[in-house]
Amino acid sequence: MPDTKPRHWLLKSEPNCFSINDLAAAPDQTTFWDGVRNYQARNLMREMRVGDQALYYHSQTNPSVVGLAEIVREAYPDHTAWDPQSNHFDPRSTPDKPVWDMVDIRLVRKFPHPLPLPLLRTVADLAGMELLRKGSRLSVQPVTESQFTTILRLADEATEENP
Repeated sequence: MPDTKPRHWLLKSEPNCFSINDLAAAPDQTTFWDGVRNYQARNLMREMRVGDQALYYHSQTNPSVVGLAEIVREAYPDHTAWDPQSNHFDPRSTPDKPVWDMVDIRLVRKFPHPLPLPLLRTVADLAGMELLRKGSRLSVQPVTESQFTTILRLADEATEENP
């Protein structure tokens, strides 16, 4: 019998492209996660199941884990690849032969206090986390249950210390 236990992920977004505030402002706080143009990240999205949880990570300026989202629709073709007006256009991908996929996500919660990358690097329980690996640039990453629990604990502690 296949394991149906929800898995955990990390999704990276540049805050000036699509921030957690943009997700919070989206209708039903839900959107499609489009524009992934890396085969490894695409393949990881294909493993996502409805109910899986994803840490929402702002890259670039003040890199931080800023919240939590849930997968609400499993991988399906990314239609932005077919639109020549889209920043994510890829002429190799067509409706008949899609190359890229996306998933739908819904906001679960925004952390009142971001968890900055330098802080995460100091937490022993996060050693080995893909995000903290030198040179890691993957926009979709698996997260172990232990790492996920540690991040949520840190978010709760930051809230308790700075209400």
